[in-house]
Amino acid sequence: MTREPLDVGASVTLGLLAAWAVHDAEEVVMVPRWVRARVPELRKRFPRVPERAWRQLEAVDGREFTTAVGAMAVVVAAAAAEGHRTGGRSAVYRTALNAFGLHGVVHLAQAAAFRGYTPGSVTTPLVVLPFTLWARGRLRRAGVLGPTRPRDALHGFAFAAAATAGTHALARRVARCW
Repeated sequence: MTREPLDVGASVTLGLLAAWAVHDAEEVVMVPRWVRARVPELRKRFPRVPERAWRQLEAVDGREFTTAVGAMAVVVAAAAAEGHRTGGRSAVYRTALNAFGLHGVVHLAQAAAFRGYTPGSVTTPLVVLPFTLWARGRLRRAGVLGPTRPRDALHGFAFAAAATAGTHALARRVARCW
C-alpha cells in the first residue's frame, strides 16, 4: 500500500518568507552602520582584499541596501508561494529553503572570521538555522524531501549567490536614478 504524501502546511512553505523577513530586518537595521564603523578595521585585518572591494562596500548606503532587501523579498515571496502552491514539492522552493539555511552558515562563518558580531549573526542561530532544519524535517516526514545530496547544497549556494548579486545590481541601478 503506497502512502499519500502529507500536507506540509503554510507554516513550512510561507514560513520561509516570515523567517527571512525577521532575519533581514536585522540586516536592514545593522548593515549601514556596521559597515561605516567596521570597514577601517577590516581593511587592516584583511589586507589582501582588493581596495576596490572595500570602496564598493563603503558605497552602499541605507537606501540602496534596503532596496536590495526589498528586491530579495520578491524572490523569497515567489519561492515561498510556489512552495505553498505545490505543497513543498517545488524545486524552486526547496532550493530557496536550502539557500536560506546555507546563507545562515555563511553569516556564522563571517562572525567567526571577524571574531565578533556581523549583521545577520544574531538571527541566524535563533531563526534561520532552526527554521531551515525544522522545515526540512517536516518536508522529509511528509515524503516530499529525500536525502540531501551535495548538488542540493551547490544549487542552494548558486541560488543565494545569484539572487544576492541580482538584487544588489538592481538596487545600484535604482540608486543611480535617485
